[in-house]
Amino acid sequence: MPCKSLISWFSSVSLDSDGLDSDSALWDSDLSPTRTILDSDSSRTRLCVGTSSNLATSLFPILKKAVELNKPDLAKKYLDKAKTWIIDIIKVVANMVDRYKQQNETVATSTSDVFQEQKETKEKLTKQSDEMKGLEDALAKLEVELRTNVDDMKKTEKKLEETNNELQDLIRTYEEKKKRSWFFGFFRRIFGGYRDASKVPGVAAKTGELSRLDSEKNSLRNKEWDIKIKQTDLQLKLATSKIKMGEIPSPVHLTEVQKCLFQIQQILVDLQKFWEKVGVTLDTLKDKTFVGEDIIDLEDLKDEFLASIDGAEKYWQRFGACCQRAQGVFSIQSKNAYNFLEINPSSLSEEERKKQYMSVMEKLKKISPHGLSTAAITE
Repeated sequence: MPCKSLISWFSSVSLDSDGLDSDSALWDSDLSPTRTILDSDSSRTRLCVGTSSNLATSLFPILKKAVELNKPDLAKKYLDKAKTWIIDIIKVVANMVDRYKQQNETVATSTSDVFQEQKETKEKLTKQSDEMKGLEDALAKLEVELRTNVDDMKKTEKKLEETNNELQDLIRTYEEKKKRSWFFGFFRRIFGGYRDASKVPGVAAKTGELSRLDSEKNSLRNKEWDIKIKQTDLQLKLATSKIKMGEIPSPVHLTEVQKCLFQIQQILVDLQKFWEKVGVTLDTLKDKTFVGEDIIDLEDLKDEFLASIDGAEKYWQRFGACCQRAQGVFSIQSKNAYNFLEINPSSLSEEERKKQYMSVMEKLKKISPHGLSTAAITE
């Protein structure tokens, strides 16, 4: 089926670790029998045409001549030969029915597999999408947290600068006052001055504030580092998740595969019915051909036997003509309509794949065994 090849392109039909190599094996195992059985329709109908012609134009005339010349042994010999030919062709047709039945089961299994694959793919996409959304949400929260932390850092640094300026202003004001005071000047000359700035009113409080702000700044810096580490971890996980998401095929393509497989399955079902009708017709022709075999030795019923062979000959001629028309249809389809089975879309570009898909669907719509089955069997 062509859709096995489409699975190779869309889903890389099993998503296992073997990828396209696995699907190439599916291509070889499933597509080759399908193409083979479709191609064999023409040769099998040709065999029906040949057998019908040999019976009607060669064997039956000799059989009738033997009966007319009252040579029952020779007549039986040719009647047995006719039976062998007819039984052989019946077996061939029965084999075609079995092959179509088996291949149809294979396609049905493939269709079921694609449906299951589509279901699992959607589940994988949902799971992977949820995982990606969770990671993206977590990263968004960290981004907000980082911006808040940066803002807090700026505020803290501004407070540090302001507090440090205020501390410097206190010390500078105090020094200026000392210079203007004769008492402090006298005290400084005698005792070396009042040098401990920490004991200047307000300095201790500002120093404590600076220490607190500096500790807060370090805490915010550590928090920023932790946030960036978490961001890096989540970004790596998100990148991995996106890669995994990219490896999951689109279920839309699998829907296309399902449509394609369904079309082929319908073709196989119709062709199986065609060959079943051929088989029933051959059984009927067999009965008509040998309806008089028990009276072949009776000379007084010779005319009746010859009449039964004449009737059978006409039926075989009609059957052969119908098979001839069917063989022509099969021959054209085998040459043109089934060529898509040999194309592996894994070697095509996306644009070429889409064109090929549309072409395949058009060809599938044109392949209709209904007409030939009705014309060939019901006449």
